[in-house]
Amino acid sequence: MLEQLDQQLFLFLNSLNSPFWDKVMYAISGKIIWIPLYVAILIWIGYKYKKKFPVIVVFIILAATLADQGSVQLFKNVFHRLRPCHEPALQGLVHLVNNECGGLYGFVSSHAANSFNVALLSLMFIKERWYSVSIILWAVIVGYSRIYLGVHYPGDVICGSLLGALIGWGVYKLYEITDRKILFNVPYFNK
Repeated sequence: MLEQLDQQLFLFLNSLNSPFWDKVMYAISGKIIWIPLYVAILIWIGYKYKKKFPVIVVFIILAATLADQGSVQLFKNVFHRLRPCHEPALQGLVHLVNNECGGLYGFVSSHAANSFNVALLSLMFIKERWYSVSIILWAVIVGYSRIYLGVHYPGDVICGSLLGALIGWGVYKLYEITDRKILFNVPYFNK
């Protein structure tokens, strides 16, 4: 029942396409757009947390690794849910952009896990309302782009988003605990 609903919602959302949006969604889903954004976020966090930045980078790397590898090793390689573009029952119904489908399995979306991880973790450091709204909106658009491109069901994106957000929040909480217990006792970080 839930899987059928997920397929129907996918087919509806995936059918809302045009040549213009094909290009836009393909670009949004590509990594080239992410690099300048991630660099800008790192620069901002580095400026705001100058002396703590080296330690924060370690936590950012931890969160990125957990979100990216967790989505693959703990979900895709365990659940083996076919991507919609690989699903035999949906052949001929999926709008696939540039004939790119990705790996065989799609649950959960690594793009959604990674973008929501970046969103949650960074907004906990930046703490500006406009930034929080913008970065969450960006993560939602990245997630939607995966449905639009025909490579993920809405359920893949929702679960990937929740996984990434949970990892981002959890790693930030771990950073806070470490920051209070260790960093404030080191003279270099107290200046």
